[in-house]
Amino acid sequence: MTHDTASNSPRRPWLHRLTLVVLGAGLALGGNHVYNSTADRADTLTRETAQAAPSPAALVPTNFVAEVVQQSGDAVVRIDAQRTVQQQLPPALQDPFFRRFFEIPDTPQERVQQGSGSGFIISQTGHILTNAHVIEGADTVTVTLKDGRSLKGKVLGTDPVTDVAVVQVEADDLPVIALGDSERLQPGEWAIAIGNPLGLDNTVTTGIISGTGRSSSQIGVPDKRVNFIQTDAAINPGNSGGPLLNQNGEVIGINTAIIRNAQGLGFAIPINQAQEIADQLIATGKVDHPFLGIQMTALNPAIASQFEQQTGQALTTEAGVIVMEVLKDSPAARGGLKAGDVIEMIQDKPITTAAQVQQHVAQTQTGDRLDVQVNRQGETVDLDITVGVLNR
Repeated sequence: MTHDTASNSPRRPWLHRLTLVVLGAGLALGGNHVYNSTADRADTLTRETAQAAPSPAALVPTNFVAEVVQQSGDAVVRIDAQRTVQQQLPPALQDPFFRRFFEIPDTPQERVQQGSGSGFIISQTGHILTNAHVIEGADTVTVTLKDGRSLKGKVLGTDPVTDVAVVQVEADDLPVIALGDSERLQPGEWAIAIGNPLGLDNTVTTGIISGTGRSSSQIGVPDKRVNFIQTDAAINPGNSGGPLLNQNGEVIGINTAIIRNAQGLGFAIPINQAQEIADQLIATGKVDHPFLGIQMTALNPAIASQFEQQTGQALTTEAGVIVMEVLKDSPAARGGLKAGDVIEMIQDKPITTAAQVQQHVAQTQTGDRLDVQVNRQGETVDLDITVGVLNR
């Protein structure tokens, strides 16, 4: 039969006493020696540990995201805008009888709207990039820095077509953020968003570049002339105007839009385009956008069938971009473009999408001429169209 030590020990109490005596004797006889050796060794270990131990700052865990925030976060600001609007009455209360009955004054009442967004400082002279919709119609603009300073902002210019705006503040020792190159972006690269969503200042979110070259029509803002960057870094109201950064801490885009009721679908204006717009706003306070004046869509069998049903006009081609409407007195109208024309070539380059037409127009200057080749009821027609200025 096998017994464990605990069950056997009560039967031989002398063994415990002997063990204790031997251990006790050893400590008593050699106690001083053991103590001194232990103390010397402990002192040696303390000195070695002190020499090898890192500084308290080095003990703080870090990664490339934290490094980016430390490098660039101070240049991200909160922008608060106030605008005065007239109170609009419901149609029923606009009747003079009801206004007298409810004692509503004849003159419209005014109320102040407040909005908040983000921005980032791009120059020592205090230039700040943000979204045009953040400061649209603002009477006063206040810029709050991460260090707590609150500064009055001056709007140098806004461009609703690209949703870019420039604000300037007067201050010393302003932190400045580095700008990257959005033309070199590849899906899958890291993306870091910094901003002030929902009043939560200095919020950092991360993700990747989910796509590039998203057209304005794809994301539901057809009035904008931007090929957006798509990211799954969390973007919420209040992030508008803040920077989207790469893993090196360089700005690659301005966070501007989300698709509601979706997750991981955020969009940013490429910084290369935003910088070009900002340079014009700083120099002149406005931007002249080239303009043709047409509504168009890429041609496919379904579109061709729909067009034939609505107009009774059969199309003889299934490739290109069909002109659905030509605005009156527009450059396109003056250049001879007509509804039903199918754009096949611009500047001797094949055209298959509406985005390609927009890109060609965007790369011109107002007053430049475009060589446009169209298919008009089976015949090839060459047009020379002078690009105009978009008036908003």
